[in-house]
Amino acid sequence: MTMSPDDQSSSSLPLNKYLASTDKRTRDKAVKSLAAFLSTPDQNALPKSEMAKLWKGIFYCYWMSDKPLVQQALSSELAELLLTISSTNASLVFLKGFWEAIVREWNGIDRLRMDKYYMLVRKFVNASFRLLVRAEWDKNALEEYNDILTCKGGPLCPEDNRVPTSLSYHLADVYLTELDKSLASSPDSNPPPAPLSLLLDPFLNLAALTNSNVTYQRIYGELLEPLFLALKPPPSFPAETHAKKRPKLLSEPAFDNIAANACLETPKEGKVEKSQVRKALLRKMFDIASGPNARETNRRKMYAVWKTAMAEENESGGEDTD
Repeated sequence: MTMSPDDQSSSSLPLNKYLASTDKRTRDKAVKSLAAFLSTPDQNALPKSEMAKLWKGIFYCYWMSDKPLVQQALSSELAELLLTISSTNASLVFLKGFWEAIVREWNGIDRLRMDKYYMLVRKFVNASFRLLVRAEWDKNALEEYNDILTCKGGPLCPEDNRVPTSLSYHLADVYLTELDKSLASSPDSNPPPAPLSLLLDPFLNLAALTNSNVTYQRIYGELLEPLFLALKPPPSFPAETHAKKRPKLLSEPAFDNIAANACLETPKEGKVEKSQVRKALLRKMFDIASGPNARETNRRKMYAVWKTAMAEENESGGEDTD
């Protein structure tokens, strides 16, 4: 007798053939059965082999969703599974399975399906931040999160040539936006400040180590430069001198929630004034660029960014961080 997803108990794992079924109703039932399974209190993390099989099924469950509204709803539902799991450690194991599946399957995604997988990645980045907010930016959890992103097979691993560059580009594009959203959507009216020094580690290291000039420029242009601008003190425009520059500066993303609710290493520091956060991040960028494994061309570019920022600090009367 063939068993349907409804026949499976919440303590058993939904079978992959239901997740990848050609019938939408069967897939929907399988996803709900999966959510019930993952939300079981004290549910242990799945073994690596079982997690890989599960994510193969989930990947093709999403592959089979064709209509835009269905894709939006399913991407949100799948990302929310991270927060359905009660244990942060088990959630991170599930997240690792997601990234391993995405990196493994990415080059097989056709042009017509690429946009919906970009959306799925964005949803998981946002849910990951909300998970870390829920864990109050626990240092061990954050270090494990960074390891997921940067280990072999992770989307920001500088040494793994199998990782598609378009995936790291997309992460750089959405990282700050989704972090800002996660801080704004926290159920806590006074969420713990985000430890930016740790959160930026994967990107600063990739910027220093990557052999791709395009990857470096994407990280700098879409993540580091906008963040450094958001953390600068408000500009004071002379009446006429900087009139031409004003529209460009005012059009930059503000990332107000990040700027107002940031620290460096741990929320125990309390909220750190944004200009101090900026100085510390620039100093960290300089230190990482000074590492023995940094690519020489990247090192020079990162030094130049730091030098320009320090010159601006001196001109505005700020203290040098050297």
